[in-house]
Amino acid sequence: MSSTKREAQLGATPVAVRAWAESRMIFVELADYRVIGFPADRFRILRQATEAQLRGVTVRGHGTALRWEELDEDLTVAGIVAGRFQLPMPEPVTAMVAEPAAAYRT
Repeated sequence: MSSTKREAQLGATPVAVRAWAESRMIFVELADYRVIGFPADRFRILRQATEAQLRGVTVRGHGTALRWEELDEDLTVAGIVAGRFQLPMPEPVTAMVAEPAAAYRT
């Protein structure tokens, strides 16, 4: 994608230029060159999906949505960037995040 096209896509609404899945993580490259990722298990339908189904992700809506055709699931890029997930982080991840903070308590 040319830098001119990327610059035109930049604005208040985050825009995806590509998306992919690996190891139950969904990654999104944004028009501003950021790459964000989130665990598939943060969404009900994606939690039940196989690795092959997760890899079926496509960018739709001029970069404003992710689509899994086989799962009939759509997520907005703006919602993902804002951290609006359906489900809490899985317990082992929550425990790993909480442990270092506990060490700083007096």
